[in-house]
Amino acid sequence: MRNSILKLASISVAISAIAISAPAFAQDEATEAAGPINVSGGVALMSDYRFRGVSLSDKDFAVQPYLTVSHESGLYVGAWGSNLSENDGDDVELDLYAGFSGGDELTYDIGATYYVYPGVSNVNYVEFTGKLGSTFGPATVGVQLSYVPSQDNTGNDDNIYFGTNATIAVPNSPYSIVGTMGIEDGAFTAGSEKVDWSLGLNAAVAGFTLGVSYVDTNRRTIFAPKDSSAGVVFSISYGF
Repeated sequence: MRNSILKLASISVAISAIAISAPAFAQDEATEAAGPINVSGGVALMSDYRFRGVSLSDKDFAVQPYLTVSHESGLYVGAWGSNLSENDGDDVELDLYAGFSGGDELTYDIGATYYVYPGVSNVNYVEFTGKLGSTFGPATVGVQLSYVPSQDNTGNDDNIYFGTNATIAVPNSPYSIVGTMGIEDGAFTAGSEKVDWSLGLNAAVAGFTLGVSYVDTNRRTIFAPKDSSAGVVFSISYGF
């Protein structure tokens, strides 16, 4: 159970570290930064808001804007939002996040996210996440380990999530193959392991990113017990 998650995380982190020794495709020279502060953002329209394999929008459309302010030192803060299926509050999720990222051949990101649900503050919670990533050949791979410490709004229980992701660019085309897999155990799965996975295709078209993915999970969660069945998710997003 939880030990298997930690073992898989250790193996995957080691693989990502080894991957940096593989030959990489030549990359464009980085453009000179305009200043120490950078502001980025965007918005996505999703046919279904899936969080770790589970639909939180009752398999309905979701609009998801975000804004991030980062410093050349690697520090960043930001906010991300989405509409949800009906709950006892405003049917909105707002994620407030901050962290520190950097690295070149091997990238890292250490941060925290405060999940806010306006109108139902008794379910707000904090999660800490560490990520590693690397690019070799046409592929970019990453791993993450997220931990929710025991707190009142999680029933005084903790939660652990280990995830992997990969993006493979199709040469001489605007397409990329994307895949994810994650294992979760703890407060949000009633103490029983949950596995989620997805496989899809993205296309960069006229400044937009179009996507389609097949998403599935092996079991339900306490968040959405009726909306964990497999499904196809379509998306269109724009970022700046």
